[in-house]
This record gives sequence, C-alpha cells and structure tokens, in this order.
Amino acid sequence: MSPAPSRTATNIARRGLMLVLSSPSGAGKSTIAGNLLRDDHSLEISVSVTTRAKRPSEIAGTHYHFITVPQFERMRDSGDLLECAEVHGNFYGTPREPVEQAMKEGRDMLFDIDWQGAMQLQDKMKADIVSIFVLPPTMTELQSRLHRRAEDSEEVIRTRLLNSRAEIERWREYDYVIVNDDLDEAFRNVSCIVNAERVRRDRRYGLFDFVKELLTEEPKL
Repeated sequence: MSPAPSRTATNIARRGLMLVLSSPSGAGKSTIAGNLLRDDHSLEISVSVTTRAKRPSEIAGTHYHFITVPQFERMRDSGDLLECAEVHGNFYGTPREPVEQAMKEGRDMLFDIDWQGAMQLQDKMKADIVSIFVLPPTMTELQSRLHRRAEDSEEVIRTRLLNSRAEIERWREYDYVIVNDDLDEAFRNVSCIVNAERVRRDRRYGLFDFVKELLTEEPKL
C-alpha cells in the first residue's frame, strides 16, 4: 500500500531516486559521494558487495561488503544482485532488496559504481535513475591523484590509467557530465542536479491528490 500523500507542498509524496555517480578511478566521484552523504541527510549509500581486498581507509559494511568469489557467484546466480561487474580483476555488485524497498518508501539512494553497473541499473530501473559521470580535467591530473591517494601499487595505478580511457568513452551514456577541476564547484553542481531531480513531476505521485485538494479549496474572501 502506498503511503498517504502529503498535504504540504514541501512534502509531496514521491518515489525515491537512484543517484548514480561514475568516473575513472581517481577522478573524484568517491569524494563527491562522501560530501553528499555528509551534507544531504536524505541520501543514503547503496553498499555494494565486492571480492577485492579492503583498502586501509575503508570500513567493512560502510564502504563495501567484502565477500569471497563463491559468495558473490551465489548472489549473482540467485538473482539477488541488481547489477554486477568485473573491474580490474575483482567483482562488484548491488544487492537488490534494499534498493527496491527504498524506492517504494521514497528514500533516495546513492550509487558509487562503474559504467558497467550503471548501464545494468539503467536497463532494470531506468525511470528511477539519475546518472552523473565525473571527468578529470586532464589525464596528467588523473595520474597525479592516483599517486597522491597512495592506496594502490604502481602496477595497479598503471592498470587503472590504461582502463580509464575506455571508461571515459562512456560519458555519452549518462544524464549529466561534470568536469572535476575544482572539487567544491563539482560538488555544488551535483547537489543542484539532485535537488532539481527530486521535484520532477513524474517522480511526485502525490501531486495528483495535492492538486485535487488545491483546486477544491475555497479561498476566504
């Protein structure tokens, strides 16, 4: 049963949205995602499962659910993942149930995923998706950011740089594209996109009842 529509303009009932952020590794999507979660308490992160090793700065259950390859394969084969992909030799996926429940309840979810996962989500839940691709200002700066992060070996950094060109070619498949040459500006642009998408007519099913009540109201003259 759908929740009762709100009687106030600021709380008109709506379906949740799925904010998808993608970029080549090092372009800044995870930093932007972290800032969004810090400042926008209406957003919650979709915690993916992954078979890769945990980085020193990561917290299990907060950044990812770290699982084994057999566990991942069981989830994939049983249909428990909305999307899954192999990236840099590791597997990633989005658990289905928490996302579908959030959309029904009007909660917004943030997805920090690569283009393969983003396209799978587009295929399955296109009406709920708001997709943003984050580009680096230059390839030289991208390389510098990967080194400054100091969380990967030189071999991994080389692999990420090689793969980044193919990833960047996917920019056309996203709703919005932001060049992250200034983090504060990039963050402001993403925030503006989210706020605009929340008031889209086709997301706010509560508008039907709101407008009906609006038109039946008798002003006091």
